[in-house]
Amino acid sequence: MVHGGPAIVLAIDKRATVTAESRTDKKIWLRSKTIRAYGYFLSGKFHTEGEEKEAQKRLKPIYAVARNLMDLSGKDLGVNIEIESSIPAAAGLGSSAAVAVATAAALNHLWQAGLSRDDIFQVAFDAEKIVHGTPSGIDPAISTYGGVIQYTKGEKIKPLNIEVDLPLVIGDTMKERSTGEMVAQVNDLRRRYPSVIDNIIKAGGEIVARSVEALEAGDLDVLGVMMNMNHALLCAIGVSNEPLEKLVFAARRAGALGAKLTGAGGGGCMVALATAEKLKDIAEAIERDGGQAFITSKTMEGVRIEE
Repeated sequence: MVHGGPAIVLAIDKRATVTAESRTDKKIWLRSKTIRAYGYFLSGKFHTEGEEKEAQKRLKPIYAVARNLMDLSGKDLGVNIEIESSIPAAAGLGSSAAVAVATAAALNHLWQAGLSRDDIFQVAFDAEKIVHGTPSGIDPAISTYGGVIQYTKGEKIKPLNIEVDLPLVIGDTMKERSTGEMVAQVNDLRRRYPSVIDNIIKAGGEIVARSVEALEAGDLDVLGVMMNMNHALLCAIGVSNEPLEKLVFAARRAGALGAKLTGAGGGGCMVALATAEKLKDIAEAIERDGGQAFITSKTMEGVRIEE
C-alpha cells in the first residue's frame, strides 16, 4: 500500500511489449497503439499531430525512461520506441508500470547498458512518479520480477514461493481513474482522521499476514475471505465506487471465493478468486452487470527479452 502497509501482488498472463531501435538523429520517437498516442521529443520539447497535451502526458514517463537509459549507457542519439500492450490502461492492473519496465529492459538490451533487474525496477519506479506522484512501487516491482511478492514501500521485496494455482477473473468497469488523485484523497482522509485510518492500515497488514499463510498452505477458501475483508477496508477509506461494487458482488453471487477492487480504486478493475469450475460463471456474471471480464492466472515470469 502507498500509505505504509504491506501488500501481496501477483503477475498475471498479460504483457506489454516494447520494440526499440536506434536512430541517427536526436529524436526520441514514441508510438503506443494501446493508448493511441504518438510523437517525438527533441531537446526536451514534444512534437505531435493531434491532441498534443494529452499525448505528451501519456508519453512523458516513457521519454523519462529513455533519457535515463541514455545517461546510464553514455549514449547521445535518438531512438524509435514502439509500444503494444494487452493490459487495459488506467484500470488498476499496472499498465503504465509494465510499459516502463519493458522500455527500460528493451533499451538496456539495445544499448548494452549493463543494468540489473533491480536497476530496471528503479528506473521504471522513477518514471511511475511522473504518472502517479507518490506511487507505492508495487506495479513496477511485479512487472520486473513476476511471480508473487510481498511488498512494503521502502522495504526489500519479498518473493513468495506459492505453488497453488490461483484461478482468477478480472472484471473491468471500463471507467478510467487517476492513481494520483485516489492517493491524494486517502492522504487527505488520513490527515483529518489519522487514528482511524492508521487502524484501518494496521488491519490491512494483519489481512496480508493471514493471506500469506493461506497462500503458502494452498487454502483458497481462507484467501477468499481475506480478499473480502480487504475490499471492505478499501471501501472504508473511500476508494470503491458503484461500478466496482456491482462487479464485486456479481462475482460473489456467481460463486467467487473472494472478490475485491484492485489498484488504487475509483474505477478500473476488480479481481475475483474462484475454483476452476466457477470461472466461466463468474466472468458471465460480471459481463451481465456491465463489466468486461477475462479469465487469468498467476505467471512466474517477469520482464524478458525477445529477439
